[in-house]
Amino acid sequence: MKDRRLPYSLRDRLKIPLGVLIADNDVTHDAVQAHTISASYVITVGDRTTERLVQFGITPDLQIVDNLERRSSRDPVTLTPDTQEVRCTNRPAEISHSCISKIMDAFGAKSPVRLVVAGEEDLLVIPACVYAPENAVLFYGQPNEGMVAVRIDDEIRHKTQRLLDIMNVGE
Repeated sequence: MKDRRLPYSLRDRLKIPLGVLIADNDVTHDAVQAHTISASYVITVGDRTTERLVQFGITPDLQIVDNLERRSSRDPVTLTPDTQEVRCTNRPAEISHSCISKIMDAFGAKSPVRLVVAGEEDLLVIPACVYAPENAVLFYGQPNEGMVAVRIDDEIRHKTQRLLDIMNVGE
């Protein structure tokens, strides 16, 4: 398997939320918990998103972060003592094979797992949706709008697999 590159033609499509958009002002403990209450597994992509769930007392099973917020360095989100930390590299506008493998491994590992990405984690929402357990919920930030909650089912898995398939195979 090779690295994937985001074609320019997909950029606008990826601005459309994959799930339910929770507006910034409405991101509360209750709003988030409403999505996690029956989830089999909780995933976060993004430092601010991960931080918000942790502040609400919810420890995501898989946390994908890059220690950046809007491309500026930030302090890492505090780890719980039992969190396993794994690292990978992912260039902007790409999805590396290494990160896909680490995501797949994380789903079979004892949680919580934090995947720290050197580079950019944004597009890792796609393989996380493809390989997540059934009935998992994934949260990610929607810039200047809020947080998106995605319930993983066959429809989301199929939609994100199509996105991954469209991405150019790197050399």
